[in-house]
Amino acid sequence: MSKKLYLECYSGISGDMMVASLLDLGADEKVLKKGLNSLLVDGFQIKISRVSKSGLDACDFHVILDEKYENHDHDMDYLHGDHTHGHEHKHDYIHSHHHEHRSLSDIITIIEKSDITKNAKDIAIKIFNILGVAEAKAHGVDINEVHFHEVGAVDSIVDIIAVAICLDNLGIEEVIVPVLYEGTGFVRCQHGMIPVPVPAVSNIITDHKIKLHITNNQGEFVTPTGAAIVAAIKTDDKLPSEFSIEKVGIGAGKRNYERPSILRAMIIKEENKESDFIYKLESNVDDCTGESLGYVMESLFNSGARDVHYTPVFMKKNRPAYQLNVICKEEDIEKLEEIIFKETTTIGIRKIKMERSILKREIKTVNTSLGEVQVKICDLSSYKRVYPEYDSIIEICKKYDMSYQDVYNTIIKEL
Repeated sequence: MSKKLYLECYSGISGDMMVASLLDLGADEKVLKKGLNSLLVDGFQIKISRVSKSGLDACDFHVILDEKYENHDHDMDYLHGDHTHGHEHKHDYIHSHHHEHRSLSDIITIIEKSDITKNAKDIAIKIFNILGVAEAKAHGVDINEVHFHEVGAVDSIVDIIAVAICLDNLGIEEVIVPVLYEGTGFVRCQHGMIPVPVPAVSNIITDHKIKLHITNNQGEFVTPTGAAIVAAIKTDDKLPSEFSIEKVGIGAGKRNYERPSILRAMIIKEENKESDFIYKLESNVDDCTGESLGYVMESLFNSGARDVHYTPVFMKKNRPAYQLNVICKEEDIEKLEEIIFKETTTIGIRKIKMERSILKREIKTVNTSLGEVQVKICDLSSYKRVYPEYDSIIEICKKYDMSYQDVYNTIIKEL
């Protein structure tokens, strides 16, 4: 069973929040540090610590930049436009310093030359490609020509590669992100004040069909890096109807807003029983021959019916008849009703929507002493139950001239 990660983004998502939450889930710090130390990038060091956010214990992942690379991304007054009252010198300081700009191809080269797994490299490159497309669209240039500070910055490179290393280390295969919560207002970037969600985030959300919820809180909760991470790793936006939580990780953000800057990540396990909906089509038939009803059943099965059966009933005036029951999915109702109306004398069909609980199951081909056999494997809470498929048993019966019971018992014993 694949490992499922659920990201609860009620306070948005950023690169450092994501790394911290994965470390809190148990990603190996030694593996992370070894991978980051192999990067052909200088001017940074990392610090992993515990912090308190609204009284909650959280992991903090901090990329500490050398002075020449510092971008003051967490200076709240500067980010939101208030650079007066003692902050003007910082504004001038920021614009007087040199920032290294890297192209997408430069960053991909850094990733490919690093000492991390192929899977981690693939994840990091996918995130950067998504980010590159979004930034290129925002600035109106070709992706091969864009040189973007926000993505080329050392801390963004470290955050994204760290996320990739940790996801790979934890063995995450599925990621569920139902919605991203975002704030309102404006935030300062290299080019001036821009609206929230910032253009790169808006482009990523649009291109990758990510659901967004705008809150009444002022601030930028979803960063371009955070949005790109979600776009690259999300496999579903719906949680299972029932699941258990195996582990919880809380990652702290650096910006201070009204709602606590935390990302909660959970390793979840889907329960064996699933609830879904099925439909029953029901009709009484009192003047069709047995032959025609047999043909109707065959036609219904061939057109997608999950089950078909007849029940003897007595109708008005004590006429003996049959009640036809068809079990099907919603998308098959129309064509199955057409068959029932066309092939029987009924003039009405009752439709009933039914919720059902089903065991998770899979069909596999296994080798036995009698040859290959298809089996259905169902997951129960404490064990697996195996059922040989009828058609496979019949095929072996005919091949070896054996009884059904002998073939069935032999296969069950071997399985």
